[in-house]
Amino acid sequence: MTIDKLLIIPKLDKIDEYIELASEYNCGYEYNDFFITSVLDNNELSEQIISTYKKLDRLPSHTTLHGAFLDINIASSDKEIFKVSDMRVRQSIDIARKLGVKGVVFHTNYIANFKQDAYREEWVNSNVTYWKNILREYTDIEIYIENMFDMDYELIGKLAKAMSDEARFGICLDYAHAHVFGDERKISDWVMHLAPYVKHIHINDNDFVSDLHLAIGDGNIDWSKFKELYEKYLSQASVLIEVSDIEKARKSLEFLGGL
Repeated sequence: MTIDKLLIIPKLDKIDEYIELASEYNCGYEYNDFFITSVLDNNELSEQIISTYKKLDRLPSHTTLHGAFLDINIASSDKEIFKVSDMRVRQSIDIARKLGVKGVVFHTNYIANFKQDAYREEWVNSNVTYWKNILREYTDIEIYIENMFDMDYELIGKLAKAMSDEARFGICLDYAHAHVFGDERKISDWVMHLAPYVKHIHINDNDFVSDLHLAIGDGNIDWSKFKELYEKYLSQASVLIEVSDIEKARKSLEFLGGL
């Protein structure tokens, strides 16, 4: 299987090995160091990490950064929660600009099983207003919203459609989350409905029960089906192999190469 815009997550404690792996498979990076609040709150540490990454000779045009997501809710009606969430979003984007990456990933972060129509409608409207304002303010960054606990594609699809006039906004389809929190039997529906808006994809494997971040091929996901859907609907999107260590990354790359 060939993926044109392929990414891995680098780790500073093994950075030479990640550089070698990225070079071998022609991968870019998605930086995952900066959604951790202890890093965001330590400006000296953040600047050190940024400086180290900027010295690396691997920054293709599709490089990304995962923004803050733990407890973030920019659609909250609680002004204090919104204030902190907005601060974390802006911290993430400011770091992304310093690194020179293309896009930043944030999560939907709504209460997925809260089916009250007013809550769901307000979530969409609040997100549209917020992200339009962010895009007007930050004109050099793309924003990708990732499905997290989403049980279906309804709300993220509504958000994407409402934002379809914004060229720098798109969906990050987390293919693994869709299998865990959604219905794995409906994955084709997820892809076909969201495909017009998908700019970025996260992949790893799981058992359909927990978000395990296994190496690709080590769980229950049908990767032949992924290949079929990717090649038919998603081939313009960048793809992150979202696993936590270099052995899983290499195993995943080898597996994809054999599809």
